[in-house]
Amino acid sequence: MESFGNSKYRWFKKFLKLPNGIPSHDTFARVFAKLDPQQFQESFLDWVKSINKITEGEIVAIDGKTLISSYDKKKKKRAIHMISAWADNARLVLAQRKVDEGSNEITAIPELIKVLELSGCIVTIDAIGCQKEIVKQIVKKEADYVIAVKSNQKKLAQNIELIFEEAIQNRLAGFRASTYSTQEISHGREEIRNYLMISDVAELVDPERKWENIQSIGMVESARTVDGKTSYETRYYISSIVDDSKKFWNAVRSHWGIENELHWVLDVSFSEDDCRIRKENASQNFAVIRHIATNLINEEKSAKLGVKNKRLKAGWDENYLEKILGI
Repeated sequence: MESFGNSKYRWFKKFLKLPNGIPSHDTFARVFAKLDPQQFQESFLDWVKSINKITEGEIVAIDGKTLISSYDKKKKKRAIHMISAWADNARLVLAQRKVDEGSNEITAIPELIKVLELSGCIVTIDAIGCQKEIVKQIVKKEADYVIAVKSNQKKLAQNIELIFEEAIQNRLAGFRASTYSTQEISHGREEIRNYLMISDVAELVDPERKWENIQSIGMVESARTVDGKTSYETRYYISSIVDDSKKFWNAVRSHWGIENELHWVLDVSFSEDDCRIRKENASQNFAVIRHIATNLINEEKSAKLGVKNKRLKAGWDENYLEKILGI
């Protein structure tokens, strides 16, 4: 950062007074270590709201990512884990929260949901977020949900599996069902996915009515063939969506966007997993900075380039940098 500042000193002088020149490496390190991450994230949230209004039907995926190299062995500090909310259509990070040390995503997700405007959206979460209080919080925000179910909710998962077994044995007779299928073929890989949604089964799935607004259950059967070898996978979901397998498909597909469009980009284009910034609050604050950069780059549409090349172009071309920054 110090080197970049010195090489772009004349450009920075257009916007900053810089009476003492570009700050040193140590000054940058101290500032980001001491910067209050809570205040920084609140500022990030206000900024995101100012640049983009989330529309009804937006898929908001919530998922976590560990910053692998943010550990500090000498201080016995583990690598930090960040939970992010990703708007798939808008391609924006909406908010993020660090998982407290010694805790997990179950406690961090509700804190993240609290700060989000979700009315009319569809929230998607992996099985770790399949918790009664999290579902209740999403419904309270006037949003729908599609949440994966695994053995961490054993009774719920067993009920769902039994219902699907019965429905399939009876060829869906007597069930309010909706189906959708996709096929993808590329580079010697073929993947077929079958989506089945069954609605109006809340009493069978949740007879004690402990789960808020369960309107349907979903099943995704995947058959993936690579180099002549086929593997199979079945996944189950609970949802507040009714009788719309295409909407269910879109929610499940869009949830993968947080991996492909955000986490993968952070690793490949920003080298996040290699970043050794780790002192005090610095790793958490830099995670937010990378999210800011990701949002700015995704908002800039004029250059038909990938994220990594947009970053390079912004470093070389000051006019393009100003376009990304909106100044």
